[in-house]
Amino acid sequence: MDRVPDVDLRQLRAFLAVADELHFGRAAGHLRIAQPALSQQIRRTERELGVDLFIRTSRSVALTAAGRVLQGRARSLLAQARRDLDETVRVGRGEVGRLDVGFVVSALPLGPIERVQAFRERFPLVRVELTEGYSSTLLTRIVRGELDLAMVRDPDPDPAVRFLPFRSERFVAAVPRGHRLAERASIHGPELLDDPFVFFPAEAGAVATERNLAPVVTEGRRPVVVQEATTWATVLHLVGAGLGVTVAPESATLAAPDTVVLLPLVHDGRPDEHRSELFWAARADDDREILRNFIAATE
Repeated sequence: MDRVPDVDLRQLRAFLAVADELHFGRAAGHLRIAQPALSQQIRRTERELGVDLFIRTSRSVALTAAGRVLQGRARSLLAQARRDLDETVRVGRGEVGRLDVGFVVSALPLGPIERVQAFRERFPLVRVELTEGYSSTLLTRIVRGELDLAMVRDPDPDPAVRFLPFRSERFVAAVPRGHRLAERASIHGPELLDDPFVFFPAEAGAVATERNLAPVVTEGRRPVVVQEATTWATVLHLVGAGLGVTVAPESATLAAPDTVVLLPLVHDGRPDEHRSELFWAARADDDREILRNFIAATE
């Protein structure tokens, strides 16, 4: 295989300066180097390529056929190099690239998608792909490298994931419109212990399960889940159909059907202090600038 000539960008810039001026003195002035140093660079480039690039006389400088070819190619190579280096810098600054972002649907009323759009407007060269799912599923995909970032609710701890707090909110009770407590202004969570519950399956996450049910649980007693569903929308429609009751984060109930009554939870006459926590989650070892930019733009 023929050897590839070793010509760097500085040599190409020096060649173009002479090719454009056809005068070593003026070209050296534009490059702000001494004329002998410029002449040495041109001779080094010609030796490396194995061809003459200029016809030199005591009175003039002209391009050879090879020089004319290199003049066009060098201009193109330098322009491409500038584009490539600029892209490298933009990637390093997190201004170019792709982000795969997951979210739990129940967080939508709190504005994560609007924050994604704000990021897109600020960094239009970053492609953002959105995926919905359970918190537990999203976290698994983060650890596997399938997602870069995800908004999760009440996640199980994982040493491979770092969590950045986003929002905290209260729980509310959801009962069918004809329920015995539906006319109350508020209820104490354990008042629902004798009711069948509609809730998420266990694989949704241990922390999420325990935190959602905490306002109802008392020492020695837990609610009995008789029907499972995979989204809060489905859970609430099943409640409205009379299959049971549930406790849900407040934002997850904003689109509850008319067949459901939402009741604030209280404890000892005060608002129940149990809360649902939302986080941005990312791999613990992922400290790319593009992630920092996303978090900063979506705070």
